[in-house]
Amino acid sequence: FLRRPLLHFAWSPPSMMASACVSRALRKAASAGRSRHFASGDLKKTLVHAEHVADGGKMVDFAGYSMPVQYTKVDAPHTLSIIDSTKWTRESASLFDVSHMCSIRWTGKDAFDFVERVTTADVKGLDVMRGTLSVIPNETGGIIDDTMVTKCHSKEHGEHVYQVVNAGCAPKDLKHFEEQLGKFGGDVKMEVLWDSRGLYALQGPKAVAIVEKLAGKDLSKVSFGESLWLNLLGAECLVSRCGYTGEDGVEIFVPEEAAVKVWSALKNMPEVKLAALGARDALRLEAGLCLYGHDIDETITPIEAGLTWVIGKSRRDPKAKNPFIGAEPILAQIADKSLVKKLRVGLMQPAGPPAREGATIETPEGQHVGVVTSGTMSPILRKNVAIGYVD
Repeated sequence: FLRRPLLHFAWSPPSMMASACVSRALRKAASAGRSRHFASGDLKKTLVHAEHVADGGKMVDFAGYSMPVQYTKVDAPHTLSIIDSTKWTRESASLFDVSHMCSIRWTGKDAFDFVERVTTADVKGLDVMRGTLSVIPNETGGIIDDTMVTKCHSKEHGEHVYQVVNAGCAPKDLKHFEEQLGKFGGDVKMEVLWDSRGLYALQGPKAVAIVEKLAGKDLSKVSFGESLWLNLLGAECLVSRCGYTGEDGVEIFVPEEAAVKVWSALKNMPEVKLAALGARDALRLEAGLCLYGHDIDETITPIEAGLTWVIGKSRRDPKAKNPFIGAEPILAQIADKSLVKKLRVGLMQPAGPPAREGATIETPEGQHVGVVTSGTMSPILRKNVAIGYVD
């Protein structure tokens, strides 16, 4: 986190605990970009929903899915507080179910061109089985969603693009892609892979060793951002070395028929504890990672969000034949910093309760210079941390 010693937060009582901050963050994140509303009985379920319930998961509505925010069953092996779950992830390995996120497979001879049109990724410049964080920009340069884009290869589909988008934003993302496909007119096929596969994030310093044990393969040469196909308990799984916690780890895409079996095998490893939405939010905030609907949205450009690096160098040519949507305002901010009116920063407040989302950031003289977008108490630093924007 970037310390800003001349700034302080203005907030109103009452005091808040870290769990309250996390709950507020999750409620807004769950609703960000949603075009559907569900009654409790209509919530979608991931393939391991029954396992969450059996292990004491406290289930909440998250982006239309019934998802665990924490495991609370008395005397159960995976029951930890959000603080202890965060610490476990930093010290060992935690298993998260992120199957609610939406996957898309792009195939066809023009697939790379299309994905480069709707994201800022340099797909053609990626090595095969290499991925990158990117954004889906709108015409004004704002962020429709953040996304992972991988140049993948499989026996069945050859070279193609495998993309993952946020669950809460998926309906609007897919609508946007369909609209752009109609304008693009090339040879591109969009295959949505949502509830037909498991997606698990195993995060922490011991995560890779656990996958090595399960797969019987050495993964020491697999670098961050790289993907490979691994046979896990007889199932061909796509495994990517990446994550959303600030730790080493992997995300594992598992075929439907093996989803419960692979989840159970990972869960039963002695180094592993289950973790849920509460710890995930604390972990990403400690790492200074953006949460869509809080720290980035359709009014914020990647330059303002400190995400200039997600725009591939080859994508920064104003005269490119296939510019990404929103290229003009985004590239103008890269070329002329005076066009950037606010910047995302990390803050550590010296005292008081964690800053509320929406709290103003002021100078000691009381001048309003920004706003907090995320805040909590860091279980690792034992200090209050926040993300915000300053003028």
